[in-house]
Amino acid sequence: MNLRAELELVRPVNCAMIGFAVVVGAYVSKPPAVSPVQLTLGFLTGFFICAYSMVVNDRYDLEVDKVNQPGRPIPSGRVSASEAAAMSYVTLGVGLAFAALSFDLLALLIAAAYALLSWLYNARAKKTGFAGNLIVASSLAIPFIYGGAVMGGSIGGSLLLMMALTAFFSGVGREVVKGMADVDGDAKRDINSIARSRGQAFAAWVGAAFFVFAVFTSWVPLLTGLANGIYTIGVVVPDAIFLFLAAAIVARHDPSGAHRVKNIALAGMTLGLLVFIGGAL
Repeated sequence: MNLRAELELVRPVNCAMIGFAVVVGAYVSKPPAVSPVQLTLGFLTGFFICAYSMVVNDRYDLEVDKVNQPGRPIPSGRVSASEAAAMSYVTLGVGLAFAALSFDLLALLIAAAYALLSWLYNARAKKTGFAGNLIVASSLAIPFIYGGAVMGGSIGGSLLLMMALTAFFSGVGREVVKGMADVDGDAKRDINSIARSRGQAFAAWVGAAFFVFAVFTSWVPLLTGLANGIYTIGVVVPDAIFLFLAAAIVARHDPSGAHRVKNIALAGMTLGLLVFIGGAL
């Protein structure tokens, strides 16, 4: 057992972001009361189901990672295929168990749908290209909705939906750009990304458009009076990052430029989550 490699496999920082998205969704949904127990269960559900999706992704992407990221835990041999399979079962079981402990059927169904989409993407939809991008992006929006459901708040609130849409659009943009960076490895699994089917330049414009969509939806709360002061001031920074990335990927649409943009986009999404947290206070 290589604990360090296993932690690398589940990407705990990414999982913590999903967990915090659940907490943000819980507060933004304006629940009747804030339960620390339910918040904790929600965070852990998001964390472990995200961990499941990370492990499943690397299991199915083994041949791609041998080309694109040979240092990843499975292709490098630091985590065996059987160990990865066991980890996927454990993380899924733990995530669903925490969801069940919330004693809310809707929350459990949303958590199960999140896990199912993660498997569907890696096992089937990833090869379709853009449809797979939409599924991955939806997994960034679902935690906000789950947070509202697990706390018994309103999951139809405008602010919550705008936050979910902003996460979704930025996620689509990053996934399209990621396909540009991974175009050589994607050929190993015959993944029909936009970059492979329509070319790097076209993919760059699509990715840039979704980054701009994310900026637009992030401003809807400001224009409709739903945002507080922290959100109003803080949203400027991630929005500036995504506008910069939109221009950068159009200006340089080769794999190297795409790799840089996708990494910066993750930082922008992290900052955006912090702004969402401020907006939920």
